[in-house]
Amino acid sequence: MATGRTHRPATRSRGIPEATVARLPLYLRALTALSERSVPTVSSEELAAAAGVNSAKLRKDFSYLGSYGTRGVGYDVEYLVYQISRELGLTQDWPVVIVGIGNLGAALANYGGFASRGFRVAALIDADPAMAGKPVAGIGVQHTDELEHIIESDGVSIGVIATPAGAAQQVCDRLVAAGVTSILNFAPTVLTVPDGVDVRKVDLSIELQILAFHEQRKAGEEAGPDSGAPAPAARAAAAAGDRKGPDGDMPAVMPA
Repeated sequence: MATGRTHRPATRSRGIPEATVARLPLYLRALTALSERSVPTVSSEELAAAAGVNSAKLRKDFSYLGSYGTRGVGYDVEYLVYQISRELGLTQDWPVVIVGIGNLGAALANYGGFASRGFRVAALIDADPAMAGKPVAGIGVQHTDELEHIIESDGVSIGVIATPAGAAQQVCDRLVAAGVTSILNFAPTVLTVPDGVDVRKVDLSIELQILAFHEQRKAGEEAGPDSGAPAPAARAAAAAGDRKGPDGDMPAVMPA
């Protein structure tokens, strides 16, 4: 079986735009659901709706893959699953190392979707000596002293960082120095990496803050400029002033 170190996806060399690459997993998720229901074909409109995009954009994206469907029939579901999986590099084995086995790291290790999508958790790494040898998701945690050896022996090219922010850059540097060229960062910090290393950042707090912005804007639109209702921020402050915490009044504005 091929490993991630020796076979890279061909998307860049074939000139597929990054925006299209970002949507391919959405199409694959929708197609996989159709495949599990034994649906043989799907129209561009149906698939676009399931993936949350418009059908014109979907057809344009698929044209980069050389897939145009059949007029009056649509797209062959199984073939598209294979075609997109191949383009994303999911038809081969991608060993992954997760560094930082706290609550988040342990949750990631227990996620059952890795194996079905072509990713194999090769190792779980933590800096706490007390964690060494403890099984998480059936895998024994190893100390960070073993990091470079594990990356070399397992041919790891993808690293997942789930450490506290203060340790993330050092872990990143070690991963890159050992040969990792793709990093998924869950730590709440921006990582500095050299050219040729790809970093994807997942920050749940930022996503929640964006949702809070939209909620505040929707509340303001519902109230209207002449309704006499207090602004969202004022309502929040008033509500906070009415709540009691275990140590007395809660502050109107919580510290960041």
